[in-house]
Amino acid sequence: MPIAITFSEYGAPEVLRPAELPLPEPGPGQVRIKVRAASVNPFDLKLRSGLMAQAVPVRFPAVLGLDAAGVVDAVGAGADAAVGDEVLGTTNGGGGYAQYALLGDLTAKPAELSWEHAASLVTVGRTAFRVLAQLGVERGRTLLVHGAAGAVGSIAVQLAAARGVTVVGTAAERDLEQVTALGATAVRYGDGWAERVRAAAPQGVDFVLDAAGAGVLAESVALTGDPARVITIADGAAREHGVRFSDGSGDRDYKPLPELARLAAAGRLALPEWRGYPLAEAAQAHADLEARRNRGKAVLLP
Repeated sequence: MPIAITFSEYGAPEVLRPAELPLPEPGPGQVRIKVRAASVNPFDLKLRSGLMAQAVPVRFPAVLGLDAAGVVDAVGAGADAAVGDEVLGTTNGGGGYAQYALLGDLTAKPAELSWEHAASLVTVGRTAFRVLAQLGVERGRTLLVHGAAGAVGSIAVQLAAARGVTVVGTAAERDLEQVTALGATAVRYGDGWAERVRAAAPQGVDFVLDAAGAGVLAESVALTGDPARVITIADGAAREHGVRFSDGSGDRDYKPLPELARLAAAGRLALPEWRGYPLAEAAQAHADLEARRNRGKAVLLP
């Protein structure tokens, strides 16, 4: 039987263990893929640790993994793919940490796109696409992105810049050069960041995307003058400031994967990739991310 990484209790990364599981069968609209790469997302760490137990209870034993890329080897009724197709997409709530997984929302993987990049792109790309749409960012306006060197932030910077938006991005000192290369005016994190943003954008800031969750909402609202122009994907204190928290519940309203895949394949959408781990080292990947040793996306390679 194929191998998957399962966990049967909440806890530290060590609860993740390889196990043999029956081959999953695709339902209507689904395909089964032989996984070539699966992305490790912060959401996975929260599920494994139990931080999301009340909001998203897990049925044990469970397999993590929202994003995967691979080769189709079985097709459910009505699925828009054929056996042998190379695809990337989202699992139905989990299952990517495995040799075989089921995908629902999927798109073709361009030949120019690596497996690692394809798997890494899915959730973070969808998130960046969604929050820019929710903010209503338009050409000629100015957008501030907190966490501009991170996975979601870096994609948001590139998408916005490509649409004619002036982008300012906050980041750690070590990442300022990277943020500049993405198309933003880079501003250093830390005390005094708001003053540095005002100096970098004397025309003012129209919108703010907080992808960092570093306690920046109050000053972000002050910069825009309107909490409706600020959105966060990372700060649980959003409601205290009248700011929207975008949690992915509206993802089905947006279908960005084909566009994201095309842009990435054409070299117009860079994504910070850090390291590929053998599937059996999923626990180490989680431990490294929790210790913040990474500088980009981690992927599992079955």
